[in-house]
Amino acid sequence: MRKSKLLLIPVLFWLSLFLIIPMIIVIGISFLQRDVQGNLVFTFSLEAYKTFFDPLYLGIYWETIVLSVLTTLICLIVSYPLAYYIANASPRIQAWGLILVTVPFWINFLIRTYAWVLLLRTQGVVNTFLINLGWIDQPLQLLYTKGAVLLGMVYNFIPFMVLPIYVALEQMDKRLLDAASDLGASRWKAFRHITLPQSKSGIMTGSVLVYVSVTGMFVVTDILGGAKSPIISNIIQQQFLGARNWPFGAALSVIFVITSLVLIVLFNRAMQARHQRVKEGRA
Repeated sequence: MRKSKLLLIPVLFWLSLFLIIPMIIVIGISFLQRDVQGNLVFTFSLEAYKTFFDPLYLGIYWETIVLSVLTTLICLIVSYPLAYYIANASPRIQAWGLILVTVPFWINFLIRTYAWVLLLRTQGVVNTFLINLGWIDQPLQLLYTKGAVLLGMVYNFIPFMVLPIYVALEQMDKRLLDAASDLGASRWKAFRHITLPQSKSGIMTGSVLVYVSVTGMFVVTDILGGAKSPIISNIIQQQFLGARNWPFGAALSVIFVITSLVLIVLFNRAMQARHQRVKEGRA
């Protein structure tokens, strides 16, 4: 027991040095002021949090949550059937399926995102193809839209959803499905009462990974959305690097971390409540 506690020391040191201490510093900065040159003034103030309630920032904040939740849901809907197919396929197909899912990680993130610019721009591949088919007369405005941002987010973060769900499904005890079949349960009923609850951990892990990644991903919105589709991470970046308003950037960071934690807890409780209802139904 004593040795196991000693093994936790490097982990706790790492978390404290690169997570807890920086977060405490950010919280402290959020309650400070700044002068006209952007320098920090060590005077307690709630001005940064008051600025957040400006309708402009509240609107961007709401759009960020909608984009993050929508991306997570689309990734889940697309990824679950794919992960289910890979987990139940032959070993050879499983190997190739995992390779294809992880191939995007072999390419630089910026290159993958800029590839969508070549596809979606006015003279890009998609518009050229549609014009040559005679389906449209004028190029469509596909780039620098909210749809382009959503597409880029889903494309980049699908692997973060597929892999956790695949692991959960692959580790599931397949004998439970055989027992359900022997007892006369249909495939849909077996999926609903056995497979889906057993994959809850993968769904939860994948959802958290995708949601948290999307909320902090300002690169995709910069490249595919331009100035028309900013999210809160873009505003935070601008406050720290452009406007030199560190207290406001820190306040936005604190507020968004709290909101993300609340949404993750609510999602986890909803998953647990559903799992409990399924167990009571089986009982």
